[in-house]
Amino acid sequence: MADLITVDDPEDPRLSDYTGLTDVELRRRREPAEGLFIAEGEKVIRRARHAGYEMRSMLLSAKWVDLMRDVIDEVPAPVYAVSPELAERVTGYHVHRGALASMQRKPLPAADELLRTARRVVVMEAVNDHTNIGAIFRSAAALGMDAVLLSPDCADPLYRRSVKVSMGAVFSVPYARLDTWPKALETVREAGFTLLALTPDEKASSIEEAAPHRMDQVALMLGAEGDGLSTQALVAADEWVRIPMAHGVDSLNVGAAAAVAFYAVATGRPEN
Repeated sequence: MADLITVDDPEDPRLSDYTGLTDVELRRRREPAEGLFIAEGEKVIRRARHAGYEMRSMLLSAKWVDLMRDVIDEVPAPVYAVSPELAERVTGYHVHRGALASMQRKPLPAADELLRTARRVVVMEAVNDHTNIGAIFRSAAALGMDAVLLSPDCADPLYRRSVKVSMGAVFSVPYARLDTWPKALETVREAGFTLLALTPDEKASSIEEAAPHRMDQVALMLGAEGDGLSTQALVAADEWVRIPMAHGVDSLNVGAAAAVAFYAVATGRPEN
């Protein structure tokens, strides 16, 4: 059973995991280096625990203590009870959901380990917006994608904003980093995957014509908002595919495009 500890000093070193949560650059550097991430909100905290992440501590405002009582009773980590005002001073923002947890990261699997058992894979290049990362993971989980591979410059899926937008779906879909880019795409191809590059380019085939749902193993490549996939990534692909659009619209937000493309990839698959 966790200890419930009332804290009234924002400088208390025991709250250090939660300091400066709005300082994106600081948290980007600090969280992976210290092996932690922040889960925000009751559902996300519960999903992180269900996925097997170890809890370091919780930070709760008073009204959330009863709602999280079962978790408090189950975990050995300390639970810090604070006022909403103190939580805001520590984190840098008003914690609307009233519940935060510092969780211990797990070692990431190697890409080839994921490829051995996957059939439908997402490959992201330079997607560095945390909201887009979260949205893509949520769609990947909902539409049955098996794994996500990230180029070295993609944003952290376990950053607080990514986790929040995904509603914890980042815990459901296994992911790995590709150490070299775009050279590592050859590893994906050698594992038996057809590399499909999603692009609005007119030279691309309609994703319906490409019929990825009939392919045995598919790796769908997505680029960053605005820039899209790099020339090197496009050259490395086996085929370019696009989403047909009406009313003169030439592109979608990468999160929306991903959801449409994932549905096209998954259509016809038997339900798990």
